[in-house]
Amino acid sequence: MPINVTLLWLIAGTMLCLMELMLPTAFVAFMMGLSAFVVAVISLVIPQLSIQAVLWLGLSTAFILMSRRLLSPKRKQLQEAFVAETLTEIPAGREGRVIYEGNSWRARCEDRYLEIAPSQKVYVVRREGTTLIVMPEDLLH
Repeated sequence: MPINVTLLWLIAGTMLCLMELMLPTAFVAFMMGLSAFVVAVISLVIPQLSIQAVLWLGLSTAFILMSRRLLSPKRKQLQEAFVAETLTEIPAGREGRVIYEGNSWRARCEDRYLEIAPSQKVYVVRREGTTLIVMPEDLLH
């Protein structure tokens, strides 16, 4: 007795969705399971297994990419520049130290050709790891 292809896709979809419950794969297996369910419905209209397999691969890729875009956390961006003060000189193209939120941080000027003197107010533009990227206050006014 031959196995119905639609039943095969339904079993594959069920197995993939259940696998997501037992082995969290960041919704990859779940999206592949959902696309197997869609292909199961399409298999009623398109009987060629090779076309179904290509369709399943395409749908799985599309579903995974859409889930990444919709479910990925939004990155925090600086809404406003924060003020810090240099503790040491920040030589052009090199790093120095600033006091920011009560802590000493390694800092580098955004403009690699600009030197910043000690005890000068600076704006924190962004953070790269444990290094703050800063710009002098007087340059921005």
